[in-house]
This record gives sequence, structure tokens and C-alpha cells, in this order.
Amino acid sequence: MQPMPAAGRRSRSMSMFSPCATAPAVAALVLAGAFAPAFAQEVRNAPTILDEIVVTSTGRPEPRSRITGTVQVIEGERITRSTAHSVTELLAENAVGFLSEWTPGQTSINIRGGASDGQGKDFRSQVLVLINGRRAGTANISKLSPADVDRVEIIRGPASVIYGSQAIGGVINIILKNGRNTTGNFADIQGGSWGLLQGRAHAAGRNGSDDFYIGISGGRRDSYHSGAGGGLLANTQYQRFGVTGAFGRQLNDNHRIDLTVRSDGIYDAGFRGSSWSTFNRDERTNASFDLVYSGKTDSDFARWTAHSYLVADRDVFRWAAPNSATVAQRTRLDLNRRHLDIMGLRFQPIFNLWAGNELLLGFDAERSWLRSQRYRESVVAPYTNMAQVSPQDNNQTDSVMAFYAENSQRLFDDRVILRAGIRHTRGSTSFDPTPNLANQATGSRPYDATTYTVGGTYRATDYLSFRTGVSTGFRSPTATELAGNYTVLVGTQIFGNPNVKPETSRQYEVGTTFALNGWSLDAALFQNVISNRIITRLRPGSTTTSDYVNNAGDVTVRGIELQFGVDVLRAFSAQANGWHWSVTSNGGYNFFMRDGGAAATANSNQVERM
Repeated sequence: MQPMPAAGRRSRSMSMFSPCATAPAVAALVLAGAFAPAFAQEVRNAPTILDEIVVTSTGRPEPRSRITGTVQVIEGERITRSTAHSVTELLAENAVGFLSEWTPGQTSINIRGGASDGQGKDFRSQVLVLINGRRAGTANISKLSPADVDRVEIIRGPASVIYGSQAIGGVINIILKNGRNTTGNFADIQGGSWGLLQGRAHAAGRNGSDDFYIGISGGRRDSYHSGAGGGLLANTQYQRFGVTGAFGRQLNDNHRIDLTVRSDGIYDAGFRGSSWSTFNRDERTNASFDLVYSGKTDSDFARWTAHSYLVADRDVFRWAAPNSATVAQRTRLDLNRRHLDIMGLRFQPIFNLWAGNELLLGFDAERSWLRSQRYRESVVAPYTNMAQVSPQDNNQTDSVMAFYAENSQRLFDDRVILRAGIRHTRGSTSFDPTPNLANQATGSRPYDATTYTVGGTYRATDYLSFRTGVSTGFRSPTATELAGNYTVLVGTQIFGNPNVKPETSRQYEVGTTFALNGWSLDAALFQNVISNRIITRLRPGSTTTSDYVNNAGDVTVRGIELQFGVDVLRAFSAQANGWHWSVTSNGGYNFFMRDGGAAATANSNQVERM
């Protein structure tokens, strides 16, 4: 793993644009220049203290002090000030989790023991990434830009009752800008070392019952130097381009429609990987279409949201392994194309049954198609005579349906809040024909899972509250884990296992929130136990062949997390005079990490890849 640089370091070289490779960046910068005179029109609200932030961890807006789990929020003002090139860098700036940024276009993240897949594959991750409350289609946050992001909400710990599979370690909800949370025009252009050039711009406004937001962003950077005395780290370059359009109409006082169309991605990104390659390249993109209808009754007895969405997630890996230890597997080209298409619907009615009681009912339906192709060429002429192997992911079709409910009751002048929720998910994974896969599995594999959450909060004073809760999560196995047979880049083989069980997690948490006169503190102590973790294990006597298996024992993680913030001028009763000065600090420490399935011959029971 190589460290990624900050834009402000010095460089001994700058390179120019190539005519075709930099078109996305140029387009963004041209639009940024067009909006530049209106820069001052953009006014962002000052960030609020912890207790006043409204979050969506329970599927509906609520003050943080009423939530039984830990929620971390990155507000719009902080995002606007940030120089982060990707959502990965934005989360790293705010200590969201343990991140491994292997390349400019690839990141894995670990939250409370749950880890995303190394290549960011959605269905193989234990951290669920959402965009506007629905599945993003990727867990690779490096392919996503923060340019059109209004705020990010992170649910720390399992959250499968509201969000379903993959929510084992946490949920990252990326909330985009629209015509209601953003107004005016904005433009920003940045330059830096190693040929860094990036820009972002947007226009937003309202016209009667209509509102709109249009944003565009792009950037590029050459390979960087490793620092004083170091040399050029070749193949660390990248380019970015993204565009977002959000359009809303208030039909009347009780009904509204929102439409969002977006595309984001990273192009020509170097992929050094564990072999320190200087020629591998990536292209990773994510696009979506969302249509949301929200409404309510005149009496506010009921309100509802119907959210339909389409997602297209694309990965193109132009890799090679010319120096593989397995001579027959040496390649000058290993091209893997991976396409994931998702179609889904979420319907969530909410009822105020009696004083202090709120009931959320939910129905989720989703269907997805994963398709992959792979082509290899040998290092030995004639190059095209090389035996072809199956792609890294089996082709599969997934169908999922879930029903869930979450109820909250406020007691004793709203000082005590009790919550409970349950979800039942039923789905099936179909084994679809996969190129060059011998002895393919046929048919489909059904699965079902029931998850729950129970907890409560107690508001001791107007500025101090306590919380406790139990929550669960799960992840269903993929077709590759059930019936795969693929050769990795360096030539080793991994086989699926039809006996693999779904992964599950159970978390216990206690925490407290303090907020007074500009000071705020949130502290949490947790234990998350992950069972049936799906791993690969070498076959006895082999060094090149592995199988997917469930871990023999539980993975147990215990830790403490802190979030601290202070509005300096308010805290010290100073005259603001139009100024705002805030200080924030976040951190987490896993003081116990144990793998109950570690082999007796191993020299450690520490959890791998955590």
C-alpha cells in the first residue's frame, strides 16, 4: 500500500494535459469559470451542535439525542471548505473509520469490525454505502466525488432493520445537494503539485413551486513523488468527472416529487496494487436515476415516501501480471469488465398512532444483474493463444424483498424514548452463465434473514442524554462465494462453496451526548460480534488453491469512539461580527479485536484485514 499525497506538497515536475484524456476536467473548469462571478452568492449555514443535528438513521429525520445508536455527521460547510478529491479523503479527514486507499480509484473501509470489499464490490462488503438513502451500487467511495454532496451521515454499527444486507459494520449515507438544501451559484478551481487541476461548479435556485440544482466537477493529477529523498511513484495518476441534476416540484402543501440524475467516476487511474505495477489502469464509474414521491395527510397522522431508483455501476480493470510466479499465468493483458445494474423500490409510510408514538413500516423490493467479461493475452507470442479463464465475479441475478417495522415511544415529557424494530428479508441468488467457467452451477439459491434492534435514550438534563441499544446485521453470500471458480491476477485459484452461510453481526452499545453553549461531545462504548465471516482458506497441501469458507469462530471487536466539537466564539461569548470559528475532533480506538476462528498454529488471534 502506498500513501496518497496531499495537494499542497511541492513537486519537481509538472505535466501538461493530453487532448483526449483531460476532456472531463476541462469541461468542469470551463463551467466553473462561467459561474465564478457569482461565487459570493453561495451562503452556507453554520454547522449545528450535536444535539440539534437531524439525521436519518431511523429512516426519518430526528434529533440526534433521540437516536439509540452512534451517528456521525459531516455537514455541508465542512464539505465546502474541504480540499478532498474524493469521498474517501473526506471521510479520512473526519476519522470515519480505518481506510486503506490502495490507489486513487480503490479504497477499503472498516467500521466497527465490518470491512468493505478490497475492490469496493457492493454485495461483498460489510459496510453499506447509500446515496440519498438507497443502495449506491458500490462500496468503493474513491470513485465518488464530494463536489455535489450536501452532507454525509454515518451510522456506526449494524443497521440492517432499515437498510438490509451488508449493514454489518455500519452505513454511510451520502446525501446530495438539491434545490431545497442549496441556493445560488458556486465555483471553485484548485491547482497543486504534480499537475493537479480540479474544479467544481453548481447553480441552484427556486421558481415558485419548482426548484433545481445542476452541478459539474472534474479534475486530474499526474503521478506523485514520495517526498524528500524519494522518487517518482509511477502509475499513481488519475482523472475525475461528475455531473448531477436534481429537480423538484411541490405539487401542493402535502405532496412533492423529486428527480435526481447523476454520473460520477474516476478514469485512467493507476493501479499499483500489491505488485507495484507501473502499467495497470482502472476506470470505475457509478450512475443513477432516482424518482421520489413524498406526501402526508392534512392532520399529519400519516406521511409516506416512495423511492424508485436505477443504478449502473461499472468497473473496467486493464491489468497484467508479466512477472507472475506461475509462468503459465504470466500476462501482458488481463482485461476484466464488471457491470452491475440495479432496479429498486422503497416504500416507507409513517404513522403517528397516539401521543408520543411513531410507527414506521417499510417495504423494499430490488432486482440486480451482475455481468462480467474477461480477456487475457500471454507474454509469449502468439499472444492470443493464452487459455481464457472466468472473470473475477460470477454472473448472477439477485431478487430481494423485505418487510420491516420500527416503533418509537416518547415518555415522561419526551425525556425517555424507547425503540424497537424488526425486519424480515427474503431473496434468491441465481447462477447465470459465466464466460469460461467450467462446471457451472445452475438454478438459484434462496435465503432469508430476520434482524432486529432494541434500545432507548434518557435525557437527564436539557444538555445531557444517555443511550443504549442492541442491533443486528447480515450479509448474504454472492454467487462467486457459493459457486465460483476464478483465477486471480497472479495465477492462484479460488473456488466457491455451496455450504457457505450468510454473515451475521450483533452489537451492544452504550453512549452519551453532551451539548451546552457551543460545546458538544458524543462518546460510545461498543461490542460488535461478527459470526460466519466469509473468508478464503488454502486447501491442505496447496499454496495456489483456496476455497470460500465460513470462519470457524466469531470475530469480536470492542472499542470506544469520541466526537468533539466547539463553536469557539459562542463558547467564549465573543462577538461574532459575521465570523464563524469551529473546532472538531473525532476518533476511535478498538482496544479488543479477537478472531475466535484463528488456527491453533497461528502466532496471533488478531483479526485479519481490520
